[in-house]
Amino acid sequence: MEETVEDPPTSAVLLDHCHFSQVIFNSVEKFYVPGGDVTCYYTLTQHFIPRRKDWIGIFRVGWKTTREYYTFMWVTLPIDLNSESAKQQEVQFKAYYLPKDDEYYQFCYVDQDGVVRGASIPFQFRPENEEDILVVTTQGEVEEIEQHNKELRKENQELKDSCVGLQQQNSDMQAELHKKEVWLLVKHEPENKQTNRKHEPGPQRSELDGREHQKKLEQTVEEMKQEAAAAKKKQQQLTDENLGLSETLNENKIVCNVLQREKERLERENDLLKRENSRLLSYMGLDFDSLPYQAPTSDQGGAGQNPGLVYGNPYSGIQESSAPGLLAIKRCPTCKSDFTDDIFDHTLEQQRMQTLCLNCPICDKSFPATEKQIFEDHVFCHTL
Repeated sequence: MEETVEDPPTSAVLLDHCHFSQVIFNSVEKFYVPGGDVTCYYTLTQHFIPRRKDWIGIFRVGWKTTREYYTFMWVTLPIDLNSESAKQQEVQFKAYYLPKDDEYYQFCYVDQDGVVRGASIPFQFRPENEEDILVVTTQGEVEEIEQHNKELRKENQELKDSCVGLQQQNSDMQAELHKKEVWLLVKHEPENKQTNRKHEPGPQRSELDGREHQKKLEQTVEEMKQEAAAAKKKQQQLTDENLGLSETLNENKIVCNVLQREKERLERENDLLKRENSRLLSYMGLDFDSLPYQAPTSDQGGAGQNPGLVYGNPYSGIQESSAPGLLAIKRCPTCKSDFTDDIFDHTLEQQRMQTLCLNCPICDKSFPATEKQIFEDHVFCHTL
C-alpha cells in the first residue's frame, strides 16, 4: 500500500444504499484519540471483487457524493482472492492526515467507478474521557474485594449487636433506677404520714413536705448517677491498666525471645570455638582430652596466659617443654608461617575476634563482637 498524490475516482451522482453491504468494516471505535495513527479493518464479502483503483476514504457524516472525502488511502489487492486471509484486509491512516475537529466521521469503501461498496458506523476524533475508560478487574482483585466486603459486613453486624447490647443495658439501668425511685418513695411514705398526723399540717405545709420529698428523691438519683459514672470511670481505668499490662507482657516476651536467641547463638559460638580448638590441637599433633584443664582467669598462667581462650592456652605445654631462654617457634595451621609464642597467641585472638559477630535476631543486622553494648541497645530499640 503506497501513498500517492493522485486523486481517487469519485462520482458526483447522489448515491443510494444498495451496495453498502458488500464491504464490512470491523472493530471501529467510538472515537480515536488525536495524534495517533488509525488502522481501518474491513472484510470483503464473497460477492465482491476488489480492483486496483479502489480506495477507502474518511467522510464527514452527512456527505452526499464521494467527492466530499476528507482523506483517503488506496487499498491493497489480495494475491489470492479465494483464500480466507484475503477477505480480512486493513489500511492505516497517518495521524497528520486525520481531522482535527470533533465532528462525526465514517469509513467508506469506494471502487474505481466511484461507487460506495461499504460504510462504517460513525466515530469521532477527540481525547479520552474518564467515563470512556474501561476498568479491567482481575479475578484475584474481585475475590479480594469480596473478602473485604465480607469482613466489613461482619464488622457492621458486630457493631449492630454491640449497639443492641448497649441499648439493652441502658434499658436495664433505667428499669433499675425506676425501681430504686419507687423503693425510696415507699420507704419515706410512712415517715411522711406520721409527720402529717403529728403536726396536722394544713394545705401549705403538705405542699412544702410533696416538694422536700421530691428534692430528696432528685438528690438520691443524682448520687446514683454519680456513683454509676465513678464506676464506669473505674472500669475504664482498669481496662487501660489491663491494656498496658498486656503491652508490657508482649514487650517482655519479645525481649525474652531475643535473649533466648542470643543464648542459642552463644552456645553455637561456643561449640564452634571448641571444634576450632580441637582442630588446632590436631594440627599440632596433640590430644584435647590429654591436656590439663586451665581456668580462664588472670590468676592462673601469669602474663603469658591468653584470657580470650575458654579452655586456656593449649600450647602452654609446648612452651614448658622448650629450652629455657629461647622463644618457642610455632607455625600457623592455615598459612604455615612461623611465629613466636606471644605473636602466635595474639594473632589467633585477633582472628577469633574478627570471625565473631553479633547478629540481631529481629532484623539480622550484624555487629562486631567488640560492640556488644551497641548491639544490646539496637535490640532494645526494637521493643520500643
